[in-house]
Amino acid sequence: MNRIDQRFATLKAQGRTALIPYLTAGDPAPEYTVGFMHALVEAGADIIELGVPFSDPMADGPVIQKACERALKHGTRLTHLFAMVREFREQDTETPVVLMGYLNPIERMGYEAFADQAQAAGVDGVLTVDMPPEEADEFGPVLKARGLQSIFLVAPTTSDARAGTISAHGEGYLYYVSLKGVTGAATLNVDEIDAHLAPLRKLSDLPLCVGFGIRDGATAAAVGKVAEGVIVGSVLVGQIAACVDDPAAIAPRLKDILGEMRQALDA
Repeated sequence: MNRIDQRFATLKAQGRTALIPYLTAGDPAPEYTVGFMHALVEAGADIIELGVPFSDPMADGPVIQKACERALKHGTRLTHLFAMVREFREQDTETPVVLMGYLNPIERMGYEAFADQAQAAGVDGVLTVDMPPEEADEFGPVLKARGLQSIFLVAPTTSDARAGTISAHGEGYLYYVSLKGVTGAATLNVDEIDAHLAPLRKLSDLPLCVGFGIRDGATAAAVGKVAEGVIVGSVLVGQIAACVDDPAAIAPRLKDILGEMRQALDA
């Protein structure tokens, strides 16, 4: 069983909600990323989304865009992400890791080469933001053959028919984008989220995880009442940005923020 499926099965049996933090790999510099990953697990992360730095992250707001710029400035590439996951796996063989990014770097490397290296490193899933399911017929089977899961986004504007197509291709979990906009934007309306998740449950048995707009323990707990998982990114990446001149201060801040969310979800 894929680590993602196993983790959700365990959480369901425990009656708990998945906490899924996102980090841009290589931010503020490549040598810090693995330490941050371990710190997040210590604070209660169930799955880690590791962002692939890209020069045009169209779905991301300014906080994550700047994180990509910092990572790219240090030359962070896909091959470095594989090395980071391999190093992470030396101490942690259980926490699922999902690579989240855009199609261009994967296409440049080649589907087969990417999937081979991801599998060898210990990656569990891949979320390619700008790959619609209609174009996943080639890439999806390459991942599946290596035990890697394809994870897809569903937006508030997604029709039921479209959501059905996405669900049919998806594995691991569905990433529900809670806001009409980019990461780190606007204010959550949990009632609206719940209303949008209800028809998705009729279309898919996959866990529904909500991202975009999770800022603190209160918002995490509110969303956790209606979803199987909460995904948090911009507020963590913002802490990294605030401490670029003092990297030693970053991990404790990440643990404080995520730890508060973990406590709120478990309460």
